[in-house]
Amino acid sequence: MLKIKEAVIVEGKYDKIKLSNLIDALIIETNGFSIYKDKEKLDFIKKLADERGVIILTDSDHSGTQIRNYLADVLKESTYKHIYIPDIYGKERRKAQPSKEGKLGVEGMSDALLAELFEKSKVNFSLTENNNPVTSYDLYELGISGRADAKEKKRALLKALSLPEVLSTSSLLSYVNSSMTREEFITLCRTL
Repeated sequence: MLKIKEAVIVEGKYDKIKLSNLIDALIIETNGFSIYKDKEKLDFIKKLADERGVIILTDSDHSGTQIRNYLADVLKESTYKHIYIPDIYGKERRKAQPSKEGKLGVEGMSDALLAELFEKSKVNFSLTENNNPVTSYDLYELGISGRADAKEKKRALLKALSLPEVLSTSSLLSYVNSSMTREEFITLCRTL
């Protein structure tokens, strides 16, 4: 599994699921064209781009290209990279029919091809693992989840990290484990 420093921006949840099996990175979904109206998510993507850089990985169809171009227009040029998937015609397994243009999206690419695309690109990756990551149990122990006042504590933590309040626990863990050490995170939580 490739550990990637940059955040990876994809169109939808099936793209995210596909990549989660191949890369260790913060993966953010645009939810298709809803990114145009979701100011909070767009601000979060801009923050990630400024802090660590982002990789834009959208489908090769018209919609994917439109979303890619929109993101490229709103981000600073030096803060993002593109990975393009090739035009491969076919149908994803979960779909009854091929897409309008008949091309496979990110979710339809083979694991080997996606791994090759990441390895060939100029992304910051390593094969090393974080040996002491923050876990869901840590969030529970720190009162961020699973407790009566966890919602307020999580909201305060997200605010301190300048993250959207709708960020899921798994995305929070991914962000934290790629942004700071376990000790830094625990210290931050104890100061809140």
